[in-house]
Formats: sequence, structure tokens, C-alpha cells
Amino acid sequence: MNLLLDTHTFLWHADGDPQLSRHVATLLTDPANDLFLSVASVWEIAIKVNVGKLKLSTPYPAYVADAVRGYGLTVLPITLDDCERYTHLPFPLTNHRDPFDRMLVAQSLRLGFPVVGADANFDAYGVTRLW
Repeated sequence: MNLLLDTHTFLWHADGDPQLSRHVATLLTDPANDLFLSVASVWEIAIKVNVGKLKLSTPYPAYVADAVRGYGLTVLPITLDDCERYTHLPFPLTNHRDPFDRMLVAQSLRLGFPVVGADANFDAYGVTRLW
């Protein structure tokens, strides 16, 4: 199965954080699953590191490169079609405006990949969310 990781899922997986659910830990280590990380998440991490909202265990470039390589992740580019889909996303009752999450929604809808993450805001968009 193809799985699109939310940013926090990627971080928790890379750090072995116990907040990662047992079910998700099993999904992420199952060799039958292909793991995808959106460049939107890579960008979000860079921004948070830059403004001091996120501290990584190693410098940003090594952290991301080691995790991508170590977990066999495919970095998913943002396409023009993803941007087009983004422009049509509704603002559900939660008034969810996180641009990075909304790009993951657009990519999930385009590719049909479930999003792996704890954030229930994804549910309002009709994507499959695994946690």
C-alpha cells in the first residue's frame, strides 16, 4: 500500500517517538508498504527549524536525508495538478487553514494515497487517514 506521511508522523518515526501509534509503527515498518513524504513536509520542517519552533537531533540536511534514505521514503514533489486541486479545497467547519496539511490533502486526493497521521482535520476532506 502507498502511504503519504503527515509531517509529525515522519518526525515521530524518525525519532522513535512513543506518540506514534502501534498500528502506524507496524504500517511504516511493513516492507509491503511504500512510504511517501511530500516536499511540503520537508519545507514545513525547514521553516520550523529556521524560526526556532523545531529542534532536530542532527542538523536539518542530515536529519532529513538520513531519515529519507534510512526508511526508504520517496519524496513526493508538488505538481501543478496538486496546486490546482489545492485551489478548490473547501474550508470545512474546522476552518482548517494549515497550508502544508491542505497540500497533503490535495496530493492524497490526486494519488489516492491514505494520509498517515493523528490530525483529525484531514477527515473533513474525505481522504483516508490511518492512525
